[in-house]
Amino acid sequence: MPVSTVLFDLDGTLTDPYEGISRSIRYAMDKMGGAVADGDDLRWCIGPPLWDSFSVLLETDDRSELDRAVAFYRERYTVTGLFENTLIPGIADVLSRLRAHGFRLHVCTSKPHVYARKIVDHFDLMPYFGEIYGSELSGERSAKAELIAHILETEAILAEEAVMIGDRKHDLVGANANAVRGIGVLWGYGSRDELAAEEPVMIAEAPSDLADYFSA
Repeated sequence: MPVSTVLFDLDGTLTDPYEGISRSIRYAMDKMGGAVADGDDLRWCIGPPLWDSFSVLLETDDRSELDRAVAFYRERYTVTGLFENTLIPGIADVLSRLRAHGFRLHVCTSKPHVYARKIVDHFDLMPYFGEIYGSELSGERSAKAELIAHILETEAILAEEAVMIGDRKHDLVGANANAVRGIGVLWGYGSRDELAAEEPVMIAEAPSDLADYFSA
């Protein structure tokens, strides 16, 4: 069955959010009394749910402590960090070409949908997407497997009609869990080895590779 719907991750796939996310994590860690050293690379925090990242950074699984850290993160992120973000060069052209070929596009991100919508709108990408799907502020549906299942049900999409595109293994794990084809991209925050381990149908090195794949 031909593909009719393409799901796009946001962070690391459509935009590069490192500045805003890393600065907001440092702010939260400082508030929690566990400051992150300036030289520490927080690239690994782009993609997983925030609670997972703070669990590693704080070395705790205490949900109340993790909720405090996420609340501090959002103090800064919702005001400033949200827009410390850049659009991936060439991605708008890909979205335009896919829409011109009749594909339905949706955003599928672990980021809360209320924030994701502001970012997509900020970069004037809203006309390309049918809906912006993300987690709830509580963390519900922050796991990609759960979110993709929700999208398939809500939009009445058959798994074989959909493709999930993302830069981290979480995107591809979620796709595999729902029998959806996955495509990994290398301009984000996951390595080729990380993506290849989840057996995607393709690993794209540049946005133009996506347009070529769906045109073939």
